Amino acid sequence: MPKTKLQDAVFTALMATLMVYGMVVYNISLDLGGVSAQSFRLALHELPLMAAIAFVLEFFVVGKLAAKLAFTVVRPTDRPQIITYAISLMIICIMCPTMSLLATLLFQQPSFFAWLQTFALNLPTALLWQLLYCGPFVRLVFRALMRVYSRAAGKAEVCELSQ
Repeated sequence: MPKTKLQDAVFTALMATLMVYGMVVYNISLDLGGVSAQSFRLALHELPLMAAIAFVLEFFVVGKLAAKLAFTVVRPTDRPQIITYAISLMIICIMCPTMSLLATLLFQQPSFFAWLQTFALNLPTALLWQLLYCGPFVRLVFRALMRVYSRAAGKAEVCELSQ
């Protein structure tokens, strides 16, 4: 998918923001006893901090580590979809306990058991959210953005050549 550092940053920002928003809505809904419009509004307050933390972790540490771990299970010659799912799975396996720990420290009465419960509740949701909804949607949006960017860059190049 991303081929340059800038593309990687854009992709990571999109993915981190949507994943964090979905997971924060989920956790707030658990606290409130159900999903409501309030869950979505309250999640917007936590989103800037948690998305920034997720972006930094993913972009600078987790992405590289997840790729290394994924390639212990898959080969570079495997279908691109299989590689994508393997990397996504490894990212979840690293990010979910880490972000659950940060959320426990920031928003709960911190304890090992509070973190363990948060992690246990978040892992199945993070897996399903990432693999079935968030991941495919962000990849679709990212590909569309890259097509628009490529067309715009191509037109700019044509304009420069014609002058």
